[in-house]
Amino acid sequence: MGRYTDNPAALAALVQPHQVHRDIYTDQEVYQQEMKHLFANAWVFVGHESQTPNKGDYFSTQIGNQPVIQVRHSTGDIHVLLNRCPHKGTKIVIDRQGNTGKFFRCPYHAWSFKTDGCLLAIPLKKGYQDTGLEKTESGKGMRAVGDVKNYRGFIFARLAETGISFEEFFGDSLSSLDNMVDRSPAGRLEVVGPPLRYLHYCNWKMLVENQTDTCHPMVAHESSAGTAVKLYEELDLPEDAPKPAAMEIIAPFMSPYEFFEGMGIRTWPNGHGHTGVNHSIHSDYSAIPGYFEALSASYGADKAKAILDENRHNTVYFPNIMIKGPIQQLRVFIPLAADRTIVESYIYRLVDAPEELTARTAMYNRMINAPTSIVGHDDLEMYERAQEGLLVDGLEWVNIQRLIEDDEDFDVEAVENGTTERQMRNQFHAWVKFMTMGMDKNAEVAE
Repeated sequence: MGRYTDNPAALAALVQPHQVHRDIYTDQEVYQQEMKHLFANAWVFVGHESQTPNKGDYFSTQIGNQPVIQVRHSTGDIHVLLNRCPHKGTKIVIDRQGNTGKFFRCPYHAWSFKTDGCLLAIPLKKGYQDTGLEKTESGKGMRAVGDVKNYRGFIFARLAETGISFEEFFGDSLSSLDNMVDRSPAGRLEVVGPPLRYLHYCNWKMLVENQTDTCHPMVAHESSAGTAVKLYEELDLPEDAPKPAAMEIIAPFMSPYEFFEGMGIRTWPNGHGHTGVNHSIHSDYSAIPGYFEALSASYGADKAKAILDENRHNTVYFPNIMIKGPIQQLRVFIPLAADRTIVESYIYRLVDAPEELTARTAMYNRMINAPTSIVGHDDLEMYERAQEGLLVDGLEWVNIQRLIEDDEDFDVEAVENGTTERQMRNQFHAWVKFMTMGMDKNAEVAE
């Protein structure tokens, strides 16, 4: 057993108010502890209900390193089950998604289970007569996760049997999800196609931090967005010429520091927060004909205006997703190892809204987040340089003290300068909380 295994004091010591130790990003034992504790104690995004619209539909993914299945049960409810047969441990499904009908059937010994996980049938069941199988964990069927919540179509799960409630974990941060869903005249979203998937050779937390890092765009993206803006300006078009949608998307990345300072950052307890309190890079997109009218018909003009005036940039839901309400996008950062992360970028359709909105969202996803994107490679280059640089001896700590204040309280909502690193500090405060939850607090740091 290493120094970090089930040792709350050693893990907590990795985080100081103004800095975090490099082992948080580079140490495989720390990563294993995250999988065992952090991703079990927190509420983690699984998928969207529109990915499993019909009874028997399933979608396979993972929570931390635990393979799970999101499935629509015969009652219409959505369940989240561990993707493991209780008999010999065989994975029940290997396809990304499909329809299993009324039951799951293990491909190894044909044990079958209802879509809520309950054991349905065993071949040659008489072989288990009087063995007490029904009293064992295996005899109960596929194991479900500790708890599941369907919030306005988004499926979240907590692996741990007991722990913090969904409502307490997210609190007022759910306002960002509310705004994204409310942008649909019908109050519903639908996933549009499979996600863009992109492997990053870096720690998953680097990507989460970067979502509210507003001091890098004008620097890291100068080669991509900066070049695009320069070439567009050289066209010397009339001032009243309509700006192409691609330029509306990419040009704001080159906004000056003052723009991002004025954006503001809001933080909530348990590691959640968002950029774009006052405005964002999405604020000046062209209006889509007929959209405001459709929204007004559903909500009234005043509420429709209030919904559209909310232009939050990136909302981070700890531990590992980010949403963009104004363009209906969600990115999930799936950890594979201390230095490996898969990023999945989903886009959503606003039900009963003009399809031009979906087209703009798809364009944004391709331009910014795809493996062939224009902007995303800038970030990837920085992540991988950081992952390599953190192995350099001499400096073992990573600084996160920009605009730090004395005795910061992360158990309350706060709004601050848009270039603060408070949200990063907020995330690591939550990291310690959920990493050590339930551990023996009397454990000491190993020498």
